[in-house]
Amino acid sequence: MNLTNFRFETDAEGVALVTWDMPGRSMNVINNEVVGELGRIVDKIATDEAIKGAVFTSGKDGFAAGADLTMLETAGHEYARRAKAEGKEAAMRAFVDGVRQYPLILRRLETCGKPIAAAINGVCMGGGFELALACHYRIVADLDKARVGLPEIKVGLFPGGGGTQRVARLMPTPEALQMLLKGDHIRPAVAKKMSLVHEVAPADQIVALARAWVKSNPSAKAPWDDPKFKLPSGKVFSPQGMMIWPPANAIYRRETYDNYPAARAILTSVFEGLQLPMDLGLAVEAKHFANILLSKEAAAMIRSLFLSMGELNKGARRPANVPPTNLRKIGVLGAGLMGAGIGYVSASAGLEVVLIDRDQEAADKGKAYSDKIVSSQIAKGRAKTADKEALLARIRATADYSELKGCDLIIEAVFEDRAVKAEATRKAQAVVGPDVVFASNTSTLPNSSLAATSLNPERFIGVHFFSPVEKMMLTEIIMGEKTDAKALATAMDYVRAIKKTPIVVNDCRGFYVNRCVGNYMVEAHAMVMEGVPPPMIENAAKMAGMPVGPLALNDEVGIDLSWKILQAAKNDLGANAVDPAQEKLIEALVVGHGRLGRKNGKGFYDYPANGPKSLWPGLASIVGKRLDPDAISVQDLKDRYLFTVALEAARCLFEGIVTDPREADVGSILGFGYAPYTGGAISFIDGMGLKAFVARAKALAAKYGPRFEPGDKLTAMAERGETFYGIYGEKQKAA
Repeated sequence: MNLTNFRFETDAEGVALVTWDMPGRSMNVINNEVVGELGRIVDKIATDEAIKGAVFTSGKDGFAAGADLTMLETAGHEYARRAKAEGKEAAMRAFVDGVRQYPLILRRLETCGKPIAAAINGVCMGGGFELALACHYRIVADLDKARVGLPEIKVGLFPGGGGTQRVARLMPTPEALQMLLKGDHIRPAVAKKMSLVHEVAPADQIVALARAWVKSNPSAKAPWDDPKFKLPSGKVFSPQGMMIWPPANAIYRRETYDNYPAARAILTSVFEGLQLPMDLGLAVEAKHFANILLSKEAAAMIRSLFLSMGELNKGARRPANVPPTNLRKIGVLGAGLMGAGIGYVSASAGLEVVLIDRDQEAADKGKAYSDKIVSSQIAKGRAKTADKEALLARIRATADYSELKGCDLIIEAVFEDRAVKAEATRKAQAVVGPDVVFASNTSTLPNSSLAATSLNPERFIGVHFFSPVEKMMLTEIIMGEKTDAKALATAMDYVRAIKKTPIVVNDCRGFYVNRCVGNYMVEAHAMVMEGVPPPMIENAAKMAGMPVGPLALNDEVGIDLSWKILQAAKNDLGANAVDPAQEKLIEALVVGHGRLGRKNGKGFYDYPANGPKSLWPGLASIVGKRLDPDAISVQDLKDRYLFTVALEAARCLFEGIVTDPREADVGSILGFGYAPYTGGAISFIDGMGLKAFVARAKALAAKYGPRFEPGDKLTAMAERGETFYGIYGEKQKAA
């Protein structure tokens, strides 16, 4: 066989070793060429009498990363072309036939009459794991990096290579649904307990063990191909099944509000497939997969959460003419919650960290934060004591600024006060000099004004983290008026080193993410003062696709911070910059009742020491009125959230605060969870169509106020039939 992506060799006893090793790639992925070659390999195994069985493994550090989603995106374009040329029915038949090619190859492998084993030597995800699931025996290497899983749901898809059918026949239905709907990366030992793999073994033994199993099991077959096979949870239509499916549907509705077609398709594929023989179940799965692959939600999520995020993570916005920086040691000024988190993620990335605070006690407290995180990981079996010792050894907690000598980057994360920041900047630069890149983690103060206090504004840049630093994936890199390419490149190299996703933002009050999330919370404040019942305010946000209600989010951020921002805006921009109703609400909470948010156990919610949080009943006394819930349009509430953020994102593009729609979309999702099924705030507009968006925005403006007016630029784009990705995306390509 003439193979490019696989090596095929047979030993003296007739056991074939199929090694997947795509040239020029760090990880194996499934594309059209791989599917074609795999088909020829399976035919060879099935028809060559000299071959007694086969072992599939990888020549990479990992087994496979799943499907090449650019291939799936291209398939959608091909469907659209055929639909236009041949009609939708013919195009869909061809599309489903194409979608079924890979699962049919896997099914032929599974039913070839010869034993097949998979030796999984690392990460094995998506369609790669579906290949392993089609093998009769699976051995995974006992490595820290090894993971298996079907994470397709995270980009708006679901396993379309037989995953929904095989997983649902390997384990009890509730566990199978949880795995498919969460898309987790599963460790080897856990995968074995879940019956996803049969054996966990040392990495240097898995191929030999797989060969031995093949030789010892000449009559192997998949469990579901045995006439005596019984489903782990019994038949769907049985007393046991009725204990599973109604609750599963209710949980799905509660968690997704029906915003994610792929999640619904998983439920449907498993529900229908378990009532059928495997081959018919696979046919059902393929039809649902084809429909999901053509959905606007999948297209938007693939673009933003896979393609765009991948491009940004690889440094799409990094200045190409600046050589890579060799970061070894960084200084973090401020060991509070943010500084401690920055120190932890930096040390986790292998960097030496000097963590500075006003005194040794405060600095030690910041280092203890890292100790707490790693200790928790050890307790959960996710880290070892040696890992903790090595990480803590890389963090030097001190009050002595002279320890900053030799740092390649300084990150300031002190209290949000100009004078405090200026003093920390002065002390640090007195040690490291003006040429070391200096980054501020400010979240509210314009970066250019802070740069004015530094020795070299060209090497001053904003690196805005989100809390908690160790969990949030996004980092905003803020360009000041004088920030140079060297500072940008250094900041991007650092952010990529700590495995965060960077977006580049030009300087303004609130930058990009805080401007958008601020609108989200302000809209909730307006609803409160209108008399909308607070539970409706929170639930409507979740129905719109937001992960956290705006009132709960405001409590997490701090209502006192909202009060400070209101007063700063009033002082800097005048009284008209503040909505009087919002000011009345926030002042009553913070000044009148001392309700600062979660930090002091009382905000929009009460946080008892024991028991769940609950909305504070006292809100009613501040508002003084309550609308009839039955008279309120839930669709209006949902749209107000989606539109207020999308309009602000559009303004940021028009103003040049963000210049790339990829960053606007990824930033809105990773920064505060803007309805991921939309693909992000800008994709929401493009996906809806600018004409429809503008019309709806005007209707909201007429009913709720001028903040929803789309503006002249957006209206003009709609009249010309343009899109943001068409206009701003092309500008980035040209650049």
